Amino acid sequence: MLMPSVSRVMTPNPITIDRASTIASARQLMKTHAIRHLPVVGDGHLVGIVSERDLQLVETAANIDPAAIRVDLAMTPNPFIVTGDTALDEITEIMAEHKYSSVIVMGRGGVEGIFTAVDACQALTNILRRAVAEIP
Repeated sequence: MLMPSVSRVMTPNPITIDRASTIASARQLMKTHAIRHLPVVGDGHLVGIVSERDLQLVETAANIDPAAIRVDLAMTPNPFIVTGDTALDEITEIMAEHKYSSVIVMGRGGVEGIFTAVDACQALTNILRRAVAEIP
């Protein structure tokens, strides 16, 4: 069996947020779309990623107004990025080794997709079901 590339199992065209947007805006986007990660862009380029956990850390600080704090103050700069043809086993190995919960998939036009731990679990489920189905 050939190793699938991340483009086959990623979430394509993820919702992104501008670096100048507020924490409150990021929280609302996550809630509306039922997601936990947002690639952060600035001037058309990927500049970081913000997770639900990042937002929680900032929101629990004393005297913080989520409507006044910019996303780029909570984001992780320089996220782990790959291209759509990167083999899934390479990505999952690095994610496990570094405890990354997501990977940004970049292409010529910018952010093409996102691959999260949830996507990895779904891919593993599909691979296991196919393997079991092939057992005589």
